[in-house]
Amino acid sequence: MNIPANLKYTKDHEWVSIEGDIATVGITDFAQKELGDIVYVEVETLDQTLDKDEVFGTVEAVKTVSDLFLPLSGEIIAFNEELENTPEAVNSDPYGAGWMIKVKLSDVAEIESLLSSEAYKELIGA
Repeated sequence: MNIPANLKYTKDHEWVSIEGDIATVGITDFAQKELGDIVYVEVETLDQTLDKDEVFGTVEAVKTVSDLFLPLSGEIIAFNEELENTPEAVNSDPYGAGWMIKVKLSDVAEIESLLSSEAYKELIGA
């Protein structure tokens, strides 16, 4: 299982990459394997400011639909529009081409609440 050490993680199986006050968010390799073949990613919160743990979108797989929870408070400034045509990128490259949103953080102190790769591995029993 791929769990890059340079990223942060959430208990909801999302990964977060931080660059200054911008966070890039996607779902983890573990999450995409659990979901199965992803057929649709919906994010209708572009340009909205949401609080940590609010739903920012959904990911639809052949078997189920799952909510996506914002790992850090802030304004959603970008959506990976490539996912509209190739949602399977979330399965094939969850940490690269399968990224979902970019968030301009409103409280960088919240980063401390995210899990390290070691803590995330412990959470999923990897």
